[in-house]
Amino acid sequence: MEPCLDEKEVEAMTRYLQSGGWLTEFRETQEFERRIAEYTGARFCFAVNNGTIALTSSLLAFGIGVGDEVLVPDLTMIATANCATLIGAKPIFVDIDKSSLCMDIEKAAEAITPRTKALIHVSFNGRANDLDEFIELCRRKDIYLIEDAAQSLGSTCKGRHLGTFGEIGVFSFSSPKIITTGQGGALVTDDENIAARLGKIKDFGRLGGGNDVHDSIGYNFKFTDLQAVIGNTQMSNLDWRVSRKKEIYNIYSDRLYDIEALELIPTETDETTPWFIDVYVDNRDILQDYLTQNGFGSRPIYPPIHSQRAYGYGASFPVTEHYSSRGLWLPSSLLLTDDEINRICDTVKKYFREL
Repeated sequence: MEPCLDEKEVEAMTRYLQSGGWLTEFRETQEFERRIAEYTGARFCFAVNNGTIALTSSLLAFGIGVGDEVLVPDLTMIATANCATLIGAKPIFVDIDKSSLCMDIEKAAEAITPRTKALIHVSFNGRANDLDEFIELCRRKDIYLIEDAAQSLGSTCKGRHLGTFGEIGVFSFSSPKIITTGQGGALVTDDENIAARLGKIKDFGRLGGGNDVHDSIGYNFKFTDLQAVIGNTQMSNLDWRVSRKKEIYNIYSDRLYDIEALELIPTETDETTPWFIDVYVDNRDILQDYLTQNGFGSRPIYPPIHSQRAYGYGASFPVTEHYSSRGLWLPSSLLLTDDEINRICDTVKKYFREL
């Protein structure tokens, strides 16, 4: 799951440092934002210091705060819930569907109350269910739709990039992501008024760059040109990265699909670019130990957020609980060779033969 870096990033960083750049966000960051907007088809893009802050900024842009509720899938990285908690709002957990492992729209509709202000849809591992249905639900209930597409740069739904269906879409550039700047995040939107608010939120509430005039409360959520140099270098070969992620998934799928005791979520790689390779098995921990003994790393997928000590909700979310207890991420780095992937698959198949 290590990041894919090579001499191109080293050469680009060396050129930048020798050029006398200011290190903080400036032209390289502006170019990075332009590239993401162009790639996704969004009008505006804002790079920030991480994906959690990107999600938090989206809620701040809508004036969400203390006493408000935000719908969040129970199966996601905990940052999706933490962004609401950070500003005093309450995350309301919603179970997932079995076909995509994304938020179940019927359960979401049942969870909406007069205090609900936003729904955060997470495209889990680059997959999405019918986002048009979520758009309609949010319009009907007069709540904001925010896309947590942290795992989904390079994925589309009905030919449209994930992250561009909601009022705001959020991406992450942490180490395992398809584009990584170590840490980092971005927000995209087509709404000029939302864009104006986001620009102020990330830069101390300033009216514009180069002055200290503030007409609203804002924060220091800025990116750096050091990160953007790496991001721009990787954006130059994003098409290859997307294609290789699909190839990796398809090799795993072709090799493992016939194992009756192993479940793969149906994934059409024409549109979906899986971030990791996720498999679902009984006695997941035993398989993980077996892989470790044979020299291969793996990692359990996220625990249900409602069960985490940080939140400790007493409710039951049966679909999330089923898949979370059985889910395992297999090695998924862009640096993997086909031979390495086949050896991992051979090891998985051997494990099931020996049961």
